[in-house]
Amino acid sequence: MSRHRITRLVLATAFLSIASLVAISQPASAADRPPNVVVIFIDDMGYGDIGPFGAQGYTTPHLDRMAKEGRIFTDFYVTQAVCSASRAGLLTGCYNVRVGILGALGPQSNTGINANEVTLAEICKQKDYATACYGKWHLGHHHQFLPLQNGFDDYFGLPYSNDMWPYHPGVAHLPMEERLKRWPHLPLIDKNDVVNAQVTGEDQEQLTTQYTERAVSFIDKNQDRPFFLYVPQSMVHVPLYVSDKFKGKSERGLFGDVMMEVDWSVGQILDALRRNKIDDKTLVIFTADNGPWLSYGDHAGNAGPLREGKGTMFDGGCRESTIMWWPGTIPAGTTCHEPAMTIDILPTVAALCGARLPEHKIDGKNILPLITGEADAKSPHEAYFMYWGKELQAVRMGKWKLHFPHGYRSLDGRPGGTGGIPVDYSTARIGLALFDLEHDIGETTNVAEQHPDVVERINRLAAEMRADLGDSLNKQQGQGLRPPGRI
Repeated sequence: MSRHRITRLVLATAFLSIASLVAISQPASAADRPPNVVVIFIDDMGYGDIGPFGAQGYTTPHLDRMAKEGRIFTDFYVTQAVCSASRAGLLTGCYNVRVGILGALGPQSNTGINANEVTLAEICKQKDYATACYGKWHLGHHHQFLPLQNGFDDYFGLPYSNDMWPYHPGVAHLPMEERLKRWPHLPLIDKNDVVNAQVTGEDQEQLTTQYTERAVSFIDKNQDRPFFLYVPQSMVHVPLYVSDKFKGKSERGLFGDVMMEVDWSVGQILDALRRNKIDDKTLVIFTADNGPWLSYGDHAGNAGPLREGKGTMFDGGCRESTIMWWPGTIPAGTTCHEPAMTIDILPTVAALCGARLPEHKIDGKNILPLITGEADAKSPHEAYFMYWGKELQAVRMGKWKLHFPHGYRSLDGRPGGTGGIPVDYSTARIGLALFDLEHDIGETTNVAEQHPDVVERINRLAAEMRADLGDSLNKQQGQGLRPPGRI
């Protein structure tokens, strides 16, 4: 080889090495950036309350389109059928019992999310995501528990449920002085500051619009970087409020009007993604925190074919109508019947953006193959465990669901209340009961005697979970429990 050819080869090799180093040092292109994530979390929405799941008396055109362009999940669960507990499962990837968040935290509560827990927002912050929460937080209202102290860059909304105020029907007959001893005024918070110390009904009429405007502005502002947007709507939790845009628009009364505004909000968010040409870079998840509060009757949602509602671990309480949307990645117009749960969102997002999972134990698993419609994809869980409070009440394993003997609240076929005034529940009981949800979605026919092998297998799994998370039904203390945050 001539001296000139050797020289050219050395120079070419050096140039390629330098070019490679420069390429490595450059930031990733927009095409290579991790996906945006939007989670829209509706409050107290029933399984049958949106068009793709059979809603009647009003239309949900934006959710209908989202389903046609995305993927419906028919068997998607929350950890527990009540507000704070459900949110804890979504944001930590853990059964809420593990992280010590039970029930619905009120304005007198001194507990909240523990600073040692890793939230979905903090997972995203590892990869320099912009993060925001607009809506109902409900994981503790004291400063240390609020979103900005738990991974979010921005927050606007109510710290807890919109009925935790002195205008609740249960105290409306009392003088205001007496009411305030039970429920203080409801605050509206912007970042860490109370910007309205006494939210009124007129203020609540604007909440859905305000949350939506904040969400759209956040998308516009962060179109050029990855972001995580969490929109936990205050509606359709009672008391129901709707803006003038949708008053009297439905055949279902006020509840239908409110659902139409929720659908409008979804449409605004999806339109913002399309307008900014980042729809193909964004995973959007639409679901709910628990089923309908049936005692409120015409102000409550509809569980469709499912049994019972909010406050129970029958599927009407904890199985949520869910749509996932990511044009070009999620196959359009498809359906997933595999069981999945909100605890799976955190590890799935971590995998998508290349973030580290928490060092402590979590319960969720990556369900990306289910989301993207991978052929023959199955749930990565052998079973899901359904606690009410600290009681292990049921286990979902494949198509099977086993209930252990427990009491629960029920209307026993009676109608709910009218005009925002609830009726009282009765207390009912169920014994050991196995249901085949593939053929009996309403959990009506106990087939435990016909399938003793299935009962035995689920019992073994339940025993393992009781050792980990405990079971107050058996007065068993779990070894894997972590405390909530306390002031």
